[in-house]
Amino acid sequence: MTESVIDVSRQFFETILLPILQRDFPAETVQTAFGVFGYGSEVMGMDDEYSSDHHWGIRVNAVMPDALYHDRGQTIAQAVIPSLPESFRGYDVRAGFSGGTGLSIAGLESYLKTTIGIDHAPESYADWLSAPEEDIIHLVNGQVWIDETGRFSHIRAVLQGYYPEPVRLRRIAHWCRYFSGMGSYALKRAILRDNEYYATITFSRAVRWAVQLAFMLERQYCPYDKWTYAFFRRLPRLHAPMAPLVDEAVRLATPWPRKLELLNRMADVIDHFLVKDGIIQPHPHFTEHPSSGYRLLEHAYAEILHRLPADLCAIVPVGAGALGGES
Repeated sequence: MTESVIDVSRQFFETILLPILQRDFPAETVQTAFGVFGYGSEVMGMDDEYSSDHHWGIRVNAVMPDALYHDRGQTIAQAVIPSLPESFRGYDVRAGFSGGTGLSIAGLESYLKTTIGIDHAPESYADWLSAPEEDIIHLVNGQVWIDETGRFSHIRAVLQGYYPEPVRLRRIAHWCRYFSGMGSYALKRAILRDNEYYATITFSRAVRWAVQLAFMLERQYCPYDKWTYAFFRRLPRLHAPMAPLVDEAVRLATPWPRKLELLNRMADVIDHFLVKDGIIQPHPHFTEHPSSGYRLLEHAYAEILHRLPADLCAIVPVGAGALGGES
């Protein structure tokens, strides 16, 4: 595609929609942020030839204070309809993500709560650790074209700066524990017990946790599963050593013992960068236990936690699922 939906939507906004809003709703317009952001593959820059079979058309997202939205939001969205064309530059104005008007308005505080669970930029460790990175992406992706108050842009800027370092380390530690305890260890036990159902579940989660750890080590948010691999390919340091392991591991033809071995080698790559980045200290080589497996990254979990403030260690990060174990 030579021209993205975002490009066309911006042209539509600037030439058609914005003049209407400034003429008929000037006070409301100056309190509103406009752009294309939120949900949808096109906002991730991932629209392709398959994307046009649903929600395909012009979209303009807008967020305004909740009180203003409840008072005027729907009125504005409906009032602009008579002035809009049916199509713009070959794109249907009615068929897009925004529900038939070309304009999707939301209350800012409510929108924040539905994505990151709070109605403001994260301030505390608890704020940051309660926000799944897949949902943070729905706030930092896309484009904001106009935001006269700057409130939404400020929140985006805070989130785009990535997790504060203590929070990043807390998340790395927790994902190391998941990968080791509910990943390689659990898969080892499933193979020993010939439990292919559990092996399939725990293996899939382990590969996901390994890739998420690669994103954390690169200080980049991991997107939702549909597009994780596309963004994984862009990681500057960890893609090259991790990708061959991931690619072979996820093939259906790869047998379970080999899948487990590949998880162990992913752990080695992650451990290498943990040491290289000074997150953990160099350590002796670990060996695999005949029944418990290769629990290398549990060592990293314990070491990282010992360096963090006690109040931070007490908060469980959101986004990795519930810990459990198999004895």
